[in-house]
Amino acid sequence: MGSGSRPGTPGGTKAEATITKISSPSQLSIGCKAFFEKDSEIRQAEVLSIRDKAMRQNIQRTADDAPLDNSESKLEYEFYVHYLEFNKRLDEWVPDSRTRLDKPVTFPKKKNKAAHGGGQQTARDKKRKTNTGGSVATGTAPQTPEPVRHDDSAYTAPREVFSKEKEIEKLRTSGSMTQSTSEVARMKNLNLMEMGQFQIESWYFSPYPIEYAYTPVLYICEFCLCYYANKTQYTRHRTKCTLQHPPGNEIYRKDDLSFFEIDGRRQRTYCRNLCLLSKCFLDHKTLYYDVDPFLFYILTQRDERGCHIIGYFSKEKESAENYNLACILTLPQYQRMGFGRVLMQFSYELSKAEGKVGSPEKPLSDLGLLSYRTFWSEMLVDLLVGYDGEISIDDLSQLTCFTVQDIMHALFSLDAIRYYHGQHCIVLSERVMEAHERFAKKKLRKVDSSCLKWTPKVFTQAELRYLQ
Repeated sequence: MGSGSRPGTPGGTKAEATITKISSPSQLSIGCKAFFEKDSEIRQAEVLSIRDKAMRQNIQRTADDAPLDNSESKLEYEFYVHYLEFNKRLDEWVPDSRTRLDKPVTFPKKKNKAAHGGGQQTARDKKRKTNTGGSVATGTAPQTPEPVRHDDSAYTAPREVFSKEKEIEKLRTSGSMTQSTSEVARMKNLNLMEMGQFQIESWYFSPYPIEYAYTPVLYICEFCLCYYANKTQYTRHRTKCTLQHPPGNEIYRKDDLSFFEIDGRRQRTYCRNLCLLSKCFLDHKTLYYDVDPFLFYILTQRDERGCHIIGYFSKEKESAENYNLACILTLPQYQRMGFGRVLMQFSYELSKAEGKVGSPEKPLSDLGLLSYRTFWSEMLVDLLVGYDGEISIDDLSQLTCFTVQDIMHALFSLDAIRYYHGQHCIVLSERVMEAHERFAKKKLRKVDSSCLKWTPKVFTQAELRYLQ
């Protein structure tokens, strides 16, 4: 592009990123895309931050800064990188020795303030904004005897951008404790967390206090969830902590599993610590310190030492949309063991005890929608296979406490809704039946409703004054 050309003008040429080779890792800058070694592979990654390896101090450099000449210095760098086309949970600090200097580096185009102005978005901001909304598949009503298509927009519709004040108001009025896709992605501030016998790698940023965040290991008490920056403080705490289970009422017990109900208003410290912990593994979780509007249901596993937390879900005390779940998490050390399904099933057991249908807070994340769709489908097919006679969608809703919308969504995902002889009917294909047979052979953990000792809570106006 010539010196007199400007982007966006008829005579200008669109500025492109600069691709070049470098001789030293010190020439990398924030925003550039370079190649690094990762698990015996070479992956391209975007550099999000640079720091001095010895002092662990961030070096504030951008694409507009001049490359740093470090050819004669022994200073070593670490780069915080995001691997392209990989989940953000894999972001990490890498030493400069893992930089592949034989591969080209893509530097972002420099900002032209005179041409762009202060309000122009960067390419990375645009990319983030684009990624916040899910794709919406639309369909039309069939006019011939063919499978009926379904519209997923109610589950994956993109959310509008909220300010912090509006997010807080949304939290108070609609219990939005699961999604905040407009939140600016930040770097992970924790490396390792130690809970009991487990060491866990953090996936995402969590707003722990600064004096605790940037430590090699964060020690968390698995019973009270208090956190400590060093082993000595944590060991001293464990000698004094008498808690052996979550500070709430045990409302379910079968075998070695128990559920505890905790009021966010009565146990603020525990619930806030729980939210901080869960934010490490939920990228788009909205996190504020107002936990009063929620009830928390903690799933634990008992042994001779006490009840160890496996996961939890939160629920609004008063939901205008009849949501029976606001946020759900299974801790990484207990994932892929069927506990997520137990949490979802338990939320519907509470809805059955309340005598009303329920649904998780929407819109759901991609993984949340996949998990719930699988759960709904398995429960509905299991019910339909063992049912003798005619049954309507309303009957299914009353038996399962699923909403009609969720039932229709699950049946459409199974391609089970057909239009035949002037009416809609449910048809389970051979593929669905084969999947059901495989599902029936699995030894899955299930919630026994007879072990639930719980009465729906009725809150007074004084207890719900935070909603006003």
